[in-house]
Amino acid sequence: MDASQTDKPLRKAKAADVSLAYRLAVTSRIVAALFGGYLIAALTSLCITQWVPMPRADAVVTGMMLSFVAYLLAVIWCFACRTAWRAWAGILLPAAILAAIFALGRWLS
Repeated sequence: MDASQTDKPLRKAKAADVSLAYRLAVTSRIVAALFGGYLIAALTSLCITQWVPMPRADAVVTGMMLSFVAYLLAVIWCFACRTAWRAWAGILLPAAILAAIFALGRWLS
């Protein structure tokens, strides 16, 4: 018997053994990466645009460019954590800090 023929039943058995909890954890990380990453990217862009001492157009372009980096880092963070809870905490805590910084800037101006 060929080695490739013996591997096929093992691959099917491994795929069938994936639990619902694991699938939900991966789904949660995907949602955190997509929507949480977008939230962090948007808030990063707003904060940088508001706080960087540059002409307005340059600040907007700089904020938009750095928001792509923030989104990338958020997605990497979501899949580098050990648990989905840490991924969500690592997304929501910086988002709350960025929102507070943005609100402070709006209040001061």
